[in-house]
Amino acid sequence: MTEPLHVVCPHCDAVNRLPQARLQDAPTCGKCANTLFAGRPLDVDSARFERHVSRNDIPVLVDFWAEWCGPCKMMAPAYAQAAGRLEPAVRLLKVDTERAQDLAARFAIRSIPTIALFRGGREIARQAGAMDAGRLVAWVQQHVG
Repeated sequence: MTEPLHVVCPHCDAVNRLPQARLQDAPTCGKCANTLFAGRPLDVDSARFERHVSRNDIPVLVDFWAEWCGPCKMMAPAYAQAAGRLEPAVRLLKVDTERAQDLAARFAIRSIPTIALFRGGREIARQAGAMDAGRLVAWVQQHVG
């Protein structure tokens, strides 16, 4: 029997314990009763970033972007499509580097868009530059196995 996974709710940030076999069953949060997977990226600030990256047992993909960035805006629909294809196996977050300058500095984000993949609270892969949904999904699958 496998250990339950910890999954952070995208609505109230509560940590839920969930059997791995139930990931595909449209699980809901034990605290707020909202769905744990909405099939779209979650915009987060620094505090929510920490909670989702450190407490989720599933991999977390982060798009570091900014409102003024043309390639970021072009990649946004592809990133949203990727969320629909990757969840519930991967949680997708968006971090606005202008609002969360502490995270941009901490992770040495030098160009945007930059995507970073985290597992167990640690960064395991990074890629700079815009990608279409297919390449994005393939890149994530290559790194999470």
